[in-house]
Amino acid sequence: MFGNFIYFILVLLIYLTYQPSDETYFTAFESFTLFFCLVLIFSFFVRFQFQKIESRISNGKYLSIDHQFSATLLRQSIMAIVLFAINIYGLNLSSFLADIAPFKTIPTLLALLFLLLFIFYLAIVWYFAFSSYQKLYQADISRQSYVFSNFSFSIPVLLPWLFLSGIADIIQALPFEAPKRFLSTTEGEVSYFLFFLLGVAIFGPVLIQKFWRCKPLEDGYYRSRIEGLCRRAGLAYADILDWPIFGGKMITAGVMGLVKKFRYILVTNSLLQLLEPEEVDAVIAHEIGHIKKKHLLFYLAFFVGYMLLSYVAVDAIVFGIISAEPIYWLSNKAGFSQTAFISAIYSVVIICVFLIYFRFVFGFFMRNFERQADTYVYALFDSAKPLISTLEKIAATSGQSADKPNWHHYSIRQRIDYLTKCEADLSWIDRHNAKIKKSIGVYAACLLLLGVLGYQFDIGMSGDRVTSHIYEKAILEQIEKFPENPDLYSLLGKVYFNRQNWSGVQDAWEKSLALEPDNAEVLNNLAWLYATCEDTRFQDPDRALVMATQAIRLENLPHIWDTLAESYYVNEMYSQAVEAGRKALELDPKNRSYYEDQLEKFKKAGGY
Repeated sequence: MFGNFIYFILVLLIYLTYQPSDETYFTAFESFTLFFCLVLIFSFFVRFQFQKIESRISNGKYLSIDHQFSATLLRQSIMAIVLFAINIYGLNLSSFLADIAPFKTIPTLLALLFLLLFIFYLAIVWYFAFSSYQKLYQADISRQSYVFSNFSFSIPVLLPWLFLSGIADIIQALPFEAPKRFLSTTEGEVSYFLFFLLGVAIFGPVLIQKFWRCKPLEDGYYRSRIEGLCRRAGLAYADILDWPIFGGKMITAGVMGLVKKFRYILVTNSLLQLLEPEEVDAVIAHEIGHIKKKHLLFYLAFFVGYMLLSYVAVDAIVFGIISAEPIYWLSNKAGFSQTAFISAIYSVVIICVFLIYFRFVFGFFMRNFERQADTYVYALFDSAKPLISTLEKIAATSGQSADKPNWHHYSIRQRIDYLTKCEADLSWIDRHNAKIKKSIGVYAACLLLLGVLGYQFDIGMSGDRVTSHIYEKAILEQIEKFPENPDLYSLLGKVYFNRQNWSGVQDAWEKSLALEPDNAEVLNNLAWLYATCEDTRFQDPDRALVMATQAIRLENLPHIWDTLAESYYVNEMYSQAVEAGRKALELDPKNRSYYEDQLEKFKKAGGY
């Protein structure tokens, strides 16, 4: 369950950290041909791997085969992620589609298209894994149900992002400047994210239970028993639902929802059929424990903590990697563009931060929260023996080893052993509660420290200076090693431009242009400097017009047309400025308000 959740977050990070480039490694035809070939190779390889598992099941060694099945499923899922990364960074597929009208206006649509592509890869894995799964676990479900059940676990991460990103795109497309300006600030981005995250946490369960095709549990013995247990525990909820995940064949239950109006208790059919009434009580008590101990609220805080960690730490880590000579030497020798290189490094770093955080920080709290929910059984009953017998049944019927490790749960054997210790000495419950309390205190202190650092370095007055200094130092070090690389001087000019160091900007970009005379972006940047610099000593209208004209011959891009229009304007060639400004607006309707203001300025100057 959680594996699929992690896969989709990783794929989102891979996609969102990639910067589409006009410089692709292959033509569109070559890239899409290679794409289809890779899909065929991947499908053949996945089929072959699971056919080997099926042939081994006949030997009857189910526990060892279970391990091999799980390992094969994990490897093929990771291969799907790698294939997706190749599509993005190797074949540059998104670069070929980014300028298509619907995708250009609402970028979320393009991201959704690529998420569907990844779902397609996982569906290939699940499709070929089904026969092995069915034979191994004697599961009486259809292939379609198996594939859909795997996919449905991923919806909790897909839907929030889809709404978050889609609404932001709609705001950018609407002709209202105030919300656009707000979202363009760091404070606006953070506020929007936190507001949306809270909204999803509160209202999300309504959508999730509908997508999971849950239905109210029928009136009868078990519903009445669960309702009575909830009343005894003082737990308010919206409904008790029949959870048909994997055809209802899993012995499991769940709870979701921060507020009682949108809180649901989920139970599968197998849980009610295979467990004794006292065992069902114990499982529901475990789920009640999650609510009573406020675990869902803590999980929300941990997601905020991850965002803060990535916001504060990633830039510093990326700067360090960029300044590392072996890595930069490799990128230089391989001929990667500077933009693609930094984008790839950023993706790798942010993914590593994500994996480390969720594996070791989030995983630590998940395991211990599960143990705390186990021990909550003692708040409602005198003994945890029904929960122990439930865990033993799960181990016996699932075909999995009780000692199988799990990053977000203790193994079944570890859970049973701890409950057995509690049966003999209830002080183990207090010890565990104290451990969690101290751990949360340490985490909160670290989060506060990160918040202070984040404000000082990214939002506070010192942030821009520190970031700029780190950039400048890293780039200058590389220039000493690679003085003939034009990309380095281009990056250095951008750093100086943000600091309004106009002499540094001019010197850096002129050096970059001398090394690569046909670089449209550098030509455009210099033309803008010479046309608009607030320091009149660096204004040169004639040179601005020459450079902008060269740049537009090389690249037909809206911001270059805008620079050309500005160059015409400072040379008092107003009709040409209006014509170029209209071309910029035509190519980039998303920034209509800016280009319309530019056109109004040109028309007013020319007396139109």
